[in-house]
Amino acid sequence: MSANMKQKAVKTAKTATTYTLKTAKGMRDYEPHQLAVRERVFGIINDCFKRHGALQIDTPVCELKETLTGKYGEDSKLIYDLADQGGEQLALRYDLTVPFARYLAQNKITTMKRYQIAKVYRRDNPSITKGRFREFYQCDFDIAGAYDPMLPDVECLKIINHREILDGMFEICGVPNNMFKTICSAIDKLDKMSWDEVKKEMTVEKGLPEAVADRIGEFVQLNGSTELIDRMLAEELGTNNKSKQGLEAIKLLFKYCDIFKLMDCVRFDLSLARGLDYYTGVIYETVLTQEEVECGSIAAGGRYDGLVSLLADTPKWQVPCVGVSIGIERILAIMEKQLEDKNYYPTQVLIASIGKGMTEERMKLLVELWESDIKAEHSFKNNAKLLTQFQYCETKGIPYVIIIGEDEVNKGVVKLRNIVTRDEVKDPFV
Repeated sequence: MSANMKQKAVKTAKTATTYTLKTAKGMRDYEPHQLAVRERVFGIINDCFKRHGALQIDTPVCELKETLTGKYGEDSKLIYDLADQGGEQLALRYDLTVPFARYLAQNKITTMKRYQIAKVYRRDNPSITKGRFREFYQCDFDIAGAYDPMLPDVECLKIINHREILDGMFEICGVPNNMFKTICSAIDKLDKMSWDEVKKEMTVEKGLPEAVADRIGEFVQLNGSTELIDRMLAEELGTNNKSKQGLEAIKLLFKYCDIFKLMDCVRFDLSLARGLDYYTGVIYETVLTQEEVECGSIAAGGRYDGLVSLLADTPKWQVPCVGVSIGIERILAIMEKQLEDKNYYPTQVLIASIGKGMTEERMKLLVELWESDIKAEHSFKNNAKLLTQFQYCETKGIPYVIIIGEDEVNKGVVKLRNIVTRDEVKDPFV
């Protein structure tokens, strides 16, 4: 190599770009065993949604920014804005509810039972150990249409509340109308913060009088069942029109929950506020009660009767809706944490061979197994050692291996070996 060539090579090496190989904050790659769990869980959820008669739809990963703006209260700051795209201001979808409402309004649909499983995006502070990401899947089930009270709602919930009760409670406590949404947002943090911390946010940060906050505190720390509803109807909340209407709706809902055999896992919790702006009625949240599991809610939802008309070109066009969203990432994080067996390799049997020249015979046998809907594979080396092939099965968790050699091919038989027990059966398919 000449001196000029060496100098050029050194210069190129010095100017080479160094890349940091990592996923974006709050996002991740999915390993094969994680996707296997995901496939199983999605299958279960799909079957459940279909069992209730829901039809599947899909919506774009991004929406017009104006469609999403103003629908999520204080959480609007978590929306991912996109740069101008051909003259359109776009944003990544924050949830699947607002896109569904846009879909109804745009297509003038008045009744629909739908489900959607898709990724959403939130510019939140991620917590990988608790299943909180910036890119994650949601599984939504929604019922759109004007129906008799609480019949659609009871299909959607585990832990419940009602937005009208909360609004009535705020009126009684003296919360100004223009502060309802911001105080709701604070109350919704009671599952993560103490009452003293929430009260400080309402009074110090948001300017609510301390006496009003104390009255709210008397209510939001209550939870119970039908007896609590009856007591509240007989007391001060029963004198407020909004609260009375909400309490009576919840009482009807509990009646339906009893018929659906849900009462063992449902309670009436006045601390549940759900800060999103579009909720108008019943709201609910599902949490795991196992002490060993540290996780927030795994599902949430509620009634959003005014959202479709807000997006429609005809404001008076009303389509009442209620729905639930399953936070699948948290469920999957819990499963990965609790399941000791992380091996979800799909292959059921490996075709192994002894001796040389067996590659084509392995391939012929693979075709027969695939056509019989058996998950099978073989080594991509022509003459792999038998012990190496056994070790591959042990590493991947493949339960069986079919062994062939020249003698087996001539006789038209195979050996089936159980990798765990090492038992062998000759010609098991006869």
